[in-house]
Amino acid sequence: MYDSVTDVTPLPADLLVEGYTAEFPDADEPVLRDADGNEVLTWQENYPFTERMPRPEYERLKRLMQIELLKLQHWVADTGQRVVILFEGRDAAGKGGTIKRFTENLDPRGARTVALDKPTERERGEWYFQRYVRELPTAGEIVLFDRSWYNRAVVEHVMGYCTQDEYDLFMKQAPEFERMLVEDGVLLVKLWFSVSRNEQRTRFVIRQIDPVRQWKLSPNDIKSLDRWDDYTEAKVAMLRSTDTEIAPWTVVKSNDKKRARIEAMRSVLARFDYDDKDPDVVGIPDVRVVGPAATLLEDGEDDTALSPTPIAPSTELGPGLHP
Repeated sequence: MYDSVTDVTPLPADLLVEGYTAEFPDADEPVLRDADGNEVLTWQENYPFTERMPRPEYERLKRLMQIELLKLQHWVADTGQRVVILFEGRDAAGKGGTIKRFTENLDPRGARTVALDKPTERERGEWYFQRYVRELPTAGEIVLFDRSWYNRAVVEHVMGYCTQDEYDLFMKQAPEFERMLVEDGVLLVKLWFSVSRNEQRTRFVIRQIDPVRQWKLSPNDIKSLDRWDDYTEAKVAMLRSTDTEIAPWTVVKSNDKKRARIEAMRSVLARFDYDDKDPDVVGIPDVRVVGPAATLLEDGEDDTALSPTPIAPSTELGPGLHP
């Protein structure tokens, strides 16, 4: 157990209220306790389950899904497919941990993760999408983007790292850019990891307490605490503009990290008719955890004043479409 100097219900932006402690019985999901010793259960906020996925079930399903991911990778290599999977979401939503489980048993010669740093001076003078184009897969390759060109639609826009004109141009060009990718044969999957407000704050607290997680707590994380509503508005605007029939978003409710990882894998596997696929293992994605953006919005994201036009529905199953 580590002593904490934080609070989470609600957590102040400066993270300086004392009395909270953390226990680490599960490396993936530590237990946070308040000053009275009560477990902080923010992960249950707006979540369809009251118990987290048990570790033994998770390990069993993870192994089965990873075997299927290897089959998918072999099919991609044998048939010359190009697969792009975007992992997007708020800070501490579980993107990195999910990517790690996606790739830990894949052949690194045919699957790689792209996590770009802030643009260089040269890159700032290029077309915005140019540095992402350089990272796109060749035939037979899977590329997983740990954040992607959508930085401009959310983080850069909210934090003022781009101009309004740059933002507006991105929102116009992104659907066309993705249409060109898909029409050229790229199998594009866009995953948005959705975490509730108080659970995000709990995870920030744990990052501050746990020495092996402290590197994950960035200055931007702290700044974002007071801008939840701004991020919500940016997220919904992004979905409204870029959740298209040809390149739709799939939302993964990630308050329970283990369920989120399993259902994200299942969602990707369900899209493709790869060789030796085991339909009994892949199954059907749990619509309570993963699915079209319009069906899995967080509190405050479905206000008609915030989202005046519908988020694009998806009714078919196929590459790039919702299972």
